[in-house]
Amino acid sequence: MKNKNLDNIRGKKVLVVGMGKSGIAAAQAMLKLGAEVSVQDSKDRAHIDGQLLNFLEGKNITCYFHEVPVADAKFDMLILSPGVDPQLPFVQEAKAHGAEVIGELEIAYRIARGTFVAITGTNGKTTTTTLTGEIFKRSGRKTYVVGNIGVAVISKALEADEDDWLVTETSSFQLETIRYFKPAISAILNLTPDHLNRHHTMAAYGAAKARIFENQDENGYCVVNYDDKLCSSLTKGCKAKVIPFSLKEELAPGAYLRKDGMLVIAGENGERAVLCHRDDLKIIGDHNVENALAAAAISYFSGIEPQLIRESLLAFGGVEHRIEYAGEVDGVKFYNDSKGTNVDAAVIALKAIQKNIILIAGGDGKGQKFDGLIEQLPGRVKHMVLLGRDGKQIAETAERHGFRDYSFEPNMDACVKAAFAMAKPGDTVLLSPACASWDMYDNFEQRGDHFKTCVRRLAE
Repeated sequence: MKNKNLDNIRGKKVLVVGMGKSGIAAAQAMLKLGAEVSVQDSKDRAHIDGQLLNFLEGKNITCYFHEVPVADAKFDMLILSPGVDPQLPFVQEAKAHGAEVIGELEIAYRIARGTFVAITGTNGKTTTTTLTGEIFKRSGRKTYVVGNIGVAVISKALEADEDDWLVTETSSFQLETIRYFKPAISAILNLTPDHLNRHHTMAAYGAAKARIFENQDENGYCVVNYDDKLCSSLTKGCKAKVIPFSLKEELAPGAYLRKDGMLVIAGENGERAVLCHRDDLKIIGDHNVENALAAAAISYFSGIEPQLIRESLLAFGGVEHRIEYAGEVDGVKFYNDSKGTNVDAAVIALKAIQKNIILIAGGDGKGQKFDGLIEQLPGRVKHMVLLGRDGKQIAETAERHGFRDYSFEPNMDACVKAAFAMAKPGDTVLLSPACASWDMYDNFEQRGDHFKTCVRRLAE
């Protein structure tokens, strides 16, 4: 039920937990709607941005920095930023005292007047979301590309009109705190181990992802990867019309790669549209063909003409930090795949580049096992340069598998210099960490930007 309880926000006590992009945007939106806002963050006051502090103090907002709310503090609603675990004791205590605990995605849905498209999956979310947004914009629709992609959903929610579209990248963290969220079209791209330090089991992780369609009905669509059986099995209870995409099977309805390499979309009434050849795409690798098929299916079943979809597919050059070309120095190519924050994402990058790779990996492993990464190294990776908190764990896994061509460096600058020193013309230095960035950087974007800066310095 959209907009439920909005008439009651004015005067309500709202605690926004986490002062990242989404948390700040949520606090601002709640202030506009007349709520009594408090904020909490695990960082201490000294590590909070000064401009943000001035804003909060200017609004007389109660701040709990590096502390939890006082025991007798009572809240009507807690809005959690995506990185905040709903199981935190003070969150559970607030819930036990009657507070509604939701996330930024849910509150954004309640206050937005536009139509939502929601895209999730372990990998490919950003590419698919960005490409879908480009197709929607080409069709003439006013479109906001938001969510886990770096633009808080709620920051655009009050701006969107009824005819606008919010193409939204959604993480499992965001989905586990929804209540009424109901996209017109949802998509689940794939499902491989990730965030198990938070969800603990694949079953729980999959269940969080599957929440993307739990409020959809027969009028909606759910686009799903037919080739990923674990992923497609999640849709067994889905009430929306399931639209599969595949690299292996011809589907009707659905989107698929024909045996001759053409991307094809098949509608519900038997109609088929040939979009383009896979070799005409600017984005490389099987995973990007999957992303293109998913974006095409989302767009087609939202009512966009195949010709406009085709034009967008041919024009799309990819997204920053996902197998992003970062330059060439003395015949050595550099690719920035900082968004490869898990093993499966790194494997995808390795397969896309294929051979003669010097791999830079390591960081916060998030409780993953690295066997799947190491198994893909022979024949592709000449040497692995490791850094970060869990670089040692990657090395230990490599040793168990008999791969000993690795070394350690203390920081990104040293990694890039070491990789370049051992590379020969025709080799590729690939940053695909298979780990999150939080042990060394604020986010993967900062890590990727630092890598590109280090590459530029080589050429100076």
